[in-house]
Amino acid sequence: MPLKIFNVLGREKMDFVPLEEGHVGMYVCGPTVYDHAHLGHAKTYVSFDMVVRYLRYIGNNVLYVQNITDVGHLTDTESGEDKILKKARATQSKPMQLVETYTRSYFEDMDKLKVARPDISPRASGHVPEQIKMVQTLIEKGYAYETNGSVYFDVTSAPNYGKLSNRRVDDQEEGTREAVRGEKRNPQDFALWKFAEPEHILRWDSPWGEGFPGWHIECSAMAKKYLGETFDIHGGGIDNIFPHNESEIVQSECCNDAEFSRYWMLVGSLNVPDPIEGIPVKMSKSLGNFVTIKDALADYRPEVIRMFVFSAHYSSPVTYSKDVLASASAGWERIYNAVRLTRQMMGDAPATDDGNSFDARINQLKTDFRAAMDDDFSTPKAIASLQEFTRDVNTLLNGGSAVGLSTLESIDTAYRELGGDVLGIIPDAETASGSNAQREAGLVELLINMRADARKSKNWAESDRIRDELQKLGVTLEDRADGTIWKAE
Repeated sequence: MPLKIFNVLGREKMDFVPLEEGHVGMYVCGPTVYDHAHLGHAKTYVSFDMVVRYLRYIGNNVLYVQNITDVGHLTDTESGEDKILKKARATQSKPMQLVETYTRSYFEDMDKLKVARPDISPRASGHVPEQIKMVQTLIEKGYAYETNGSVYFDVTSAPNYGKLSNRRVDDQEEGTREAVRGEKRNPQDFALWKFAEPEHILRWDSPWGEGFPGWHIECSAMAKKYLGETFDIHGGGIDNIFPHNESEIVQSECCNDAEFSRYWMLVGSLNVPDPIEGIPVKMSKSLGNFVTIKDALADYRPEVIRMFVFSAHYSSPVTYSKDVLASASAGWERIYNAVRLTRQMMGDAPATDDGNSFDARINQLKTDFRAAMDDDFSTPKAIASLQEFTRDVNTLLNGGSAVGLSTLESIDTAYRELGGDVLGIIPDAETASGSNAQREAGLVELLINMRADARKSKNWAESDRIRDELQKLGVTLEDRADGTIWKAE
């Protein structure tokens, strides 16, 4: 079956047909870098990492663009202050010093979460000329107007404004994201360019005087520069559907006289229980209820965090709690213990099987996994197929019959391609240099060898002590005719 994507623009599941067969242009709104990233960001960017991985797995050449917002993201207060300037002042640092600090922090977090780097990571501050040019075009075409050094988009000039969020101009509240100013013709008009007050540090020359770009025009300009006037997929968080994504569409299509993005994919929010009422509320820096990615990684493996993200469909909201992460960790351990056992047995496996064939089961896994992912990237179904496969793998490996090397290699390849290359929840073989997994496996193997020496010397007390101490650490040993294997709980 063809890949189907739920297109938020139109609210329907559609066959995915890229503009150019085998090539996909994809733009995702990146972070505003004024603080450390939190688990809400992880949900968004791990989800789109999965999308990119799968598109490439099925044979597409993907050009993935994800911006860095380092200027122009206004706060929700009446001052309309840039978030980066506000944080820089609070921390007594220079704006670009702040930006560099948190941009590095963001990519460090993404690397640890095994999120592949975008092909292009443009910065808003590095594309001001392109943004000014778009604003000029919008003024010339009658869609925007200048007043007191600022430029606003006239929402009444664009009949299709509101088509993504299904909002009509008459229904929209005044003052969304910035103050209702007397200089605007309509309360709903949004800023394309802002006049820089004397104390505003980030400022550029423009035809309208010194100022800085609005938040929405940045993404339009960068998407056009690297992907063209029309491209395949635009991604982001559902909370940005209005006003950000809505503004992107209308200003881009009015400027370019062309469709902007053909498919819109928006990720559901990450919620946390309200401490008083207990109802789920969005994880947010402004509410102070966030958990940074760095703190989460101190308690959980990156694969477990990814497993948590994929436990629900990318478009669905998910509520974070320690119990939910514990469940994700247990589910991941079940799968990975089977992978670890497979890899351990490969070392001493016979060349041929003892009359067993697992090829049909492996092919069924690939069929089920592909069907799940082709259905709008249904990761819960994809993980369920891996869990069912794992039960069958454990039955095979613990059945007492010899399992040949070719079968073990095929099982490992299936896990590595589907769970590793696509979902990123299966680590590479534990010989990866310098990894925690390598150290863990090496220490366990060292103790197993020491226990084997004790058994050869008939030092049963020492043998039992090593086994019991490992059991306390969550490592279970199983003595077999072909040697001792282990698994972590």
